[in-house]
Amino acid sequence: MLEKMQAKKQPQLARPVSTYSIVARDPATGEMGVAVQSHWFSVGSVVPWAEAGVGAVATQAFSDPAYGPLGLAAMRAGRSAPDALKGLLAGDQGRELRQVAMIDANGGVAGHTGSRCLQPAGNITDSEAQFSVQANMMANDRVWPAMAKAYREAEGDLAGRLITVLEAAEAAGGDIRGRQSAALVVVSGQSTGKPWVDRRFDLRVEDHPEPVAELKRLVRLQRAYLHMNAGDLAVEKNDVVAANAEYAMAEKLAPELVEIPFWCAVTLVNAGKVEEALPIFRDVFEREKMWAELIPRLVESGMLVNDPAVIKRIFEMA
Repeated sequence: MLEKMQAKKQPQLARPVSTYSIVARDPATGEMGVAVQSHWFSVGSVVPWAEAGVGAVATQAFSDPAYGPLGLAAMRAGRSAPDALKGLLAGDQGRELRQVAMIDANGGVAGHTGSRCLQPAGNITDSEAQFSVQANMMANDRVWPAMAKAYREAEGDLAGRLITVLEAAEAAGGDIRGRQSAALVVVSGQSTGKPWVDRRFDLRVEDHPEPVAELKRLVRLQRAYLHMNAGDLAVEKNDVVAANAEYAMAEKLAPELVEIPFWCAVTLVNAGKVEEALPIFRDVFEREKMWAELIPRLVESGMLVNDPAVIKRIFEMA
């Protein structure tokens, strides 16, 4: 199978995706991820690849995006990340222009920096800590060592640690040309067969003056919506206590989002806790009046209790 994927390829002399990135696996959760920043538009459409229960790939420098799907296919077929990368490099005549890293679901990790990558360029692959950092066309040769140090010392979940690594790269000098786009993908360690569940984070900043800072903001919002989703699942199970706890965490993470307290108030009303819900509705309607227009629609759809007295009190909050 791998031999079929190793058809000889001529070097693709496109413009270099000057980039720094990390691929990593969290041994505690099995989650795998890729984070990347570049002075290149929409780097997230080129560099990061990941599949739950399989592995993750970063392909950059004179990037050949085929390393992403082909690397995942090889790991899905049972190859370790080092074997998959070795096989693909052997079939690529442009390998000295490539910078690639792969990690598999067992923690096997491999990295490659071709001899013709634009300098400063290099990678650090740590099998024990299960990560690889790589960078090319950097402002200096301190960038990827700073990334490795940051990952080893970082705490928290995988997404947070990957963001910390990008921040460390920027602090060390980053891309010599500056910055433009960034992306982060984190997938579950085991596949459920539902990619929309397994893909915990899938965020891209296509073009921004501070892409890493913007990516960090999006990660915060994604966390909030993960709690919102958990709250919705709790509602489906009639677990009001768990739902309110999840909604409260979501609101704490993203206080600027009016939609979060709105759905929390709806949940409280449906649970019969009208007095607790009314002040929340008042605050929501004061901030954005349009939410009041959804109340009758929710009643019609069966998503809000059909009690005229209760609905009247809700509208009084507006």
